[in-house]
Amino acid sequence: MGVDDDTSEALTNFLWEQGALGVVEEQTEGRGATLRAFFPEAVSRVDLDARVRTYLASLGALGLRAPETATIATLADRDWAEAWRQFFRPLPVGRRLLVAPPWDVPVAPGRLILIIEPGRAFGTGHHGSTSGCLGLLERALETRGFERAIDLGTGSGILAIAAARLGIARVLAIDEDPDAIAAARANAELNHVADRIACRLDDAAALESDPAPLVLANLLAAAHVKLADLYRRLLAEGGTLILGGILDAEADATRDAVGAHGLVPADTLSIDGWTALAFRASVHDLA
Repeated sequence: MGVDDDTSEALTNFLWEQGALGVVEEQTEGRGATLRAFFPEAVSRVDLDARVRTYLASLGALGLRAPETATIATLADRDWAEAWRQFFRPLPVGRRLLVAPPWDVPVAPGRLILIIEPGRAFGTGHHGSTSGCLGLLERALETRGFERAIDLGTGSGILAIAAARLGIARVLAIDEDPDAIAAARANAELNHVADRIACRLDDAAALESDPAPLVLANLLAAAHVKLADLYRRLLAEGGTLILGGILDAEADATRDAVGAHGLVPADTLSIDGWTALAFRASVHDLA
């Protein structure tokens, strides 16, 4: 869909919230920006079309310029792969990381390369929510080491892979989507850390696991509010929790909701309109 610069960010955030696996902005001279969003097959075209039309109408009611309609089309698997190849380029993240596709792995002295195959699972590092989580993960590991980590809603496995590449010996990666687990396993193999990452098909809300010193969850803000008590139970005493997928406007409310469960705010990082939050488990609340 074609958009002007003023509405591009709002539409991009909306599309991510609707379950997009990727959103690409193409700039064309004299025509403004065109947004292309990729959704899994499980998303109903009819429902998605209705939600997009309603949102575009609401932008118009607010006085923002937006296209009158959007085009929704089914991509064959080969078209999906080719679309990603056109727009997925190596990207430095934080101080030490660089995310790259398998077909374009650069020489990057001083950086750890995370090779991620774009596919039908969220998490390429090119979205602000993932970049923010990676940045906070780096910061957390600068001040202490972690023997174990749990990654809830692992998607492509990028956070679990980054944790392993940064030195964490054992990572449990959870997702309820079989495609995501398949992608995470394949990406772990690409990065030679499959022996450190256990990928499990499971519902995060029902997860039974021994507490870990580090928990990662790149989900939406509403999910964090629902799972706050689970986060507290999964964290070992003095452990660190890193949350992503939070719009800047949702950050304060999410911080308060999670903090109400005995988790102490420790760090924050905002990238491209998305906030990542870090918490520490309050020892006296984990009896």
